[in-house]
Amino acid sequence: MQYHLITIGCQMNKADSERIASFLEKRGYVASSSWLGVDLVVLTTCGVRQSAEDRVYGLVNRIRQGNPKAAVVITGCLARREDVKRRLRGKVDLFMPINELPNIFALLKDSHRQLSLSTDAVRELSGEKYLTIIPKYQSTFTAYIPIGNGCNNFCSYCVVPYARGREVYRPAADVIKEAKALLKRGYKEIILIAQNVNSYRSGRTNFLQLLSKLAALPGNFWLRFSSSHPKDLSPELIKVLASSDKICHHLHVAVQSGDDEILKAMNRHYTAAHFSSLIKKIRKAKPGIALTTDVIVGFPGETKKQFQNSVKLFKNLQFDMAYIAQYSPRPGTASWYMKDNVSREEKHRREQILTEILRKSGKKANRAYWRRTVIVLVEGKNRRGGYYGKTSSFKTVSFTAPSEVRPEDIIGNFVSVKIQKVQDFGLEGVLKK
Repeated sequence: MQYHLITIGCQMNKADSERIASFLEKRGYVASSSWLGVDLVVLTTCGVRQSAEDRVYGLVNRIRQGNPKAAVVITGCLARREDVKRRLRGKVDLFMPINELPNIFALLKDSHRQLSLSTDAVRELSGEKYLTIIPKYQSTFTAYIPIGNGCNNFCSYCVVPYARGREVYRPAADVIKEAKALLKRGYKEIILIAQNVNSYRSGRTNFLQLLSKLAALPGNFWLRFSSSHPKDLSPELIKVLASSDKICHHLHVAVQSGDDEILKAMNRHYTAAHFSSLIKKIRKAKPGIALTTDVIVGFPGETKKQFQNSVKLFKNLQFDMAYIAQYSPRPGTASWYMKDNVSREEKHRREQILTEILRKSGKKANRAYWRRTVIVLVEGKNRRGGYYGKTSSFKTVSFTAPSEVRPEDIIGNFVSVKIQKVQDFGLEGVLKK
């Protein structure tokens, strides 16, 4: 029996797919690089943007045309959407929330798809137990460790609480056990992920305590986490960021807007002033830290004056990088019922304005690396015959190396690189012996 896995979207979806692959292969399924001729196709979907949703529709149509006998399963953000189910009726065999993965074979049987199954697979597990599945890691040196699933924040534009349900967190002992096992295997980077890592709590252990315990583990490794909600980022956590060399010099904190009225409409529970103060405290505690963010332009009702507050915030805070998204109405969210009154052209214009500010601030931040020697975790070879990787501050670095250097000797390892050129969002250099 063969399966093909398609992953669309965020880091959490990638981590989910690693668990899907592990679960299937332990039950005798073999991975295929193509959906043609396989018995099972699983799509881990994203519904955060309409473009991601449209991609799923196109993929399902192509799969059905190319392999009509395959069982097609949709999990991820679109698995609970009734409108998606109606649109794909007759083309998808099973819509499966990710926490129901251990029950996939029984669910397919109920949908009249008879696949090979084992008795231990036919059982329902809670979302918490789903997270105990040992994943098939896609990398041999970087690993995502989900510490929880779901979200309780209900930001007005976001589908995650509806797609993944309420917050469920893994026991701290399980997270630490997985991290120790990875470090024993030589992993160099551990990335803790959840919809909101800062709200983590398991028994008496909160996120601050979990992070401290992981940072205290022996070994030469980096520790990252994503994503953080500004309302939950405490002064105590900032102190831990500053005190540990293993916690990376990078923090992603989503601002979403620089206007207080829009932030209130988004149900974000903080003000632009609070966010700006938070960023200043982080930079004071950990000088040189790279800060990245998310922002939405064209949210329903966003006036040109309100957008200018986002422009002002971008200019003042000088982010290293940002993910700028044009507002996309998502069915079932609170903002779905708001009038999407900002034109597509105006959304594009606002995106371009912030992008131009970001290019300047990104290059300004990168100039601090010129002629410096930095530690890079090498991720692979690039098209020009050199190598690429990332710094602790999440800067992408392309670099050259002497011909006698073998890829297997440096990929997945830390190396020293002398930076010789800076770009808007990247660095270039040469391997330093």
